[in-house]
Amino acid sequence: MAGIERQVTLRFLAEPADVNFGGKVHGGAVMKWIDLAAYACAAAWSGKYCITAYAGGIRFVKPIHVGNIVETSAKVIYTGRTSMHLGIDVRAGDPKHPERHLTTHCIVIMVAVDDDGNPSEVPEWCPVDEKDIELRDSAIRLMEMRKKIGAEMEAHVQ
Repeated sequence: MAGIERQVTLRFLAEPADVNFGGKVHGGAVMKWIDLAAYACAAAWSGKYCITAYAGGIRFVKPIHVGNIVETSAKVIYTGRTSMHLGIDVRAGDPKHPERHLTTHCIVIMVAVDDDGNPSEVPEWCPVDEKDIELRDSAIRLMEMRKKIGAEMEAHVQ
């Protein structure tokens, strides 16, 4: 049922195929996991197929090692008419221990679409506590910043 499940966490082990030349998990693998968690969360919230419209502010804080258990969590922090802004955190650690450390975080915007690929309305998410209000307000401020950055980037489009 749409509009109920606001947060999703995917858990799995980092595999040898995910390693880069430096022996740590490749940033591209982490970005794929972020996109998968974002889709799972957006589809659960909207009850519809969703596409990635934006991924930004990606910060790689700490490396992930092969064999680590990885938790990629996505949470709805703002909804527009057809879009959902998601806060994504990636945490990892030794599967033999309960501690997980933040490795990556970012914002992803997903858009719900109908069978013809047209944007489709999503249930509104309303914050209920102070932390959720802060997350929503931050998402709104980031939206305004992206508009300014987009205008600046036009000079670079050929």
